[in-house]
Amino acid sequence: MSAGWNRKEAGLFLLALVWLALTLGARPLALPDEGRYVGVAWEMLNSGNWLYPTLNGLPFFHKPPLFYWITAASLGTFGMHEWAARLAPLLGAAIAAFTLYGFTLRHKGATVARWSLLILVTQPFFFGGAQFANLDMLVAGFISATILLAAEAALNAERNLPYKVLLAGAYLCAALGVLAKGLIGAVLPGLVLVVWLAWNRRLVLMRTLAWLPGLAVFALVAFPWFVAMQREFPDFLNYFFVYNHFQRFAEGGFNNPMPFWFYPVAILLLILPWSWWLPATWKPDRLAAETKPTIRSLMWIWPAVIVAFFSIPSSKLVGYVLPVLPPLAYLIAEGLARKWGDTSNPRVLKGSALVAGMVCLSMIVANNLFNHKTNRELSSLIAAQRKSNEPVMFMWDQFFDMPVYLGLKAPVEILDDWSPANTSRTDNWRKAMAEAGKFDPARAGRLLIDHSRLERELCKSPVSWVIAPKGTAGTDPLLKQIPPLATRQSTMVWRLTRSEVSSRGGCRQTPSADSADKSPPPRTAG
Repeated sequence: MSAGWNRKEAGLFLLALVWLALTLGARPLALPDEGRYVGVAWEMLNSGNWLYPTLNGLPFFHKPPLFYWITAASLGTFGMHEWAARLAPLLGAAIAAFTLYGFTLRHKGATVARWSLLILVTQPFFFGGAQFANLDMLVAGFISATILLAAEAALNAERNLPYKVLLAGAYLCAALGVLAKGLIGAVLPGLVLVVWLAWNRRLVLMRTLAWLPGLAVFALVAFPWFVAMQREFPDFLNYFFVYNHFQRFAEGGFNNPMPFWFYPVAILLLILPWSWWLPATWKPDRLAAETKPTIRSLMWIWPAVIVAFFSIPSSKLVGYVLPVLPPLAYLIAEGLARKWGDTSNPRVLKGSALVAGMVCLSMIVANNLFNHKTNRELSSLIAAQRKSNEPVMFMWDQFFDMPVYLGLKAPVEILDDWSPANTSRTDNWRKAMAEAGKFDPARAGRLLIDHSRLERELCKSPVSWVIAPKGTAGTDPLLKQIPPLATRQSTMVWRLTRSEVSSRGGCRQTPSADSADKSPPPRTAG
């Protein structure tokens, strides 16, 4: 039943990878997530600070740095292109697909392996995740690889076959998963494996999996960054683990509250048309005998544990459950193989793959037709007229994609209401910036500016650019008097000169470069 890698299998995997990468640069950065995460990587590249991520110049510790390292390296190598900004999720998808394909080849043969690969990469959910520049697919890839490598090691140990290289790979992937998104990179694979071995009455194998050299590999890869951050920022561990992991997991009040049944329904809808074939995997009369611990039980327990884990908190984001897609692809492929027998090209499989592929491509087309939440076009308009020494200021919002599309080399001033009452009420970008500012209060004081100081900031430079949400011009007396240079969708842009401000009674006391307010030198020069 087992099969190995050969030229044909490698070619099929590369073809699947090309499919996932085909539309990588076909759409602008989505807001807010892609703009924020790519923006952090862009700052890392331009600042030369590869030690820790910053969001608009302030330490940003919501997540670890691996995604930013990969994305910054990609942007530095290939330039600022959307496809280059999305290589990290593509890498995560490739890792998940490669390990599933290899695992299934060894245990179920070429037919089930090829169908698993085909089903996985044409699931609309997986296809979209592979092209979305946030941390979810990257960590999903490492979680999948950790589970499959550790399961393979357990199966080999049960049969007195070599397993230590596989186990070392599992620990390495777990460590990279922690660097990709935190504790879930190790906790979720561990939970899946413990439940799987307990279900199969093989918990004794945990003694084999708890391998000291593997733990040393994990510690050497995962720990140094966290130690360095705690030395640099004394409150880091409390903020990163206690607040961002445990408190956010346990409490309500965070983004996207959903009922407990949200994830099962979302998954079934997002992997259509393949979810139509899931019932075939349930029929007991079609279950072939397997030696324990069984692979089929692993593939059912894996998604069940992850869905149950993320269903506990009230806040639910759909990308969290991307790690369940590889086992679901396996289960569907195996169920169809048992239903149809070992045929290489069943017509129904081809039809389902064609429909699924059309859905995947339709998502990209629909995004470009109907998603107007992008500042790419507006950024091009500004870039064509703006000189590199003219500062850019954001007002009442944080336009995450603009620093990337404008190629800004330094943070921008953000004018808003930064009072504690306004930054602690809602889990949004203001709260994130205020929390980041606590790690560097002096810099935060220069970048997070009260909106009442707009006139004063405009008087510091001969020309300034102000970007604000559409409909907010009336919140400032000066902007109310001056028509914007451009308006696109939900964003307005002003190009304001000091003389314009002076003609309306402003800049009576124009601050000099060494004035008493101790303002930093040029705020946003690109």
